[in-house]
Amino acid sequence: MRKIEKKTWPTMFEKILSGTKNFDMRIADFECEPGDTLILKEYDPGTQKYTGREISKKITFVLKTKDQKFWKKEDIEKYGFLVMGLK
Repeated sequence: MRKIEKKTWPTMFEKILSGTKNFDMRIADFECEPGDTLILKEYDPGTQKYTGREISKKITFVLKTKDQKFWKKEDIEKYGFLVMGLK
C-alpha cells in the first residue's frame, strides 16, 4: 500500500474536509490503486505556500480515462469530461 502526497487548493480542501466532495480527479502521472492512501496537503496559490493542513483519505476506486474506449476523441475535445460524485 502506497502513501501518495498531492497538493490541493483551499476551496477543494474545504469541500473534502466537509464531506461535500468525495472524489479527486488528477492527471494520471503517478500510479495508485484501491487501498492506497491519498494525503492531500492544502496549498495556497496566492502565497505559493502550504498552509500546514492535510487530510488522509483511503483510495477506494480508480478509473484511468485514457484506457477507456467509451468516447470519441472529437466528443472529448468538444465537451471535455464531467466527473460526478455519487452517494
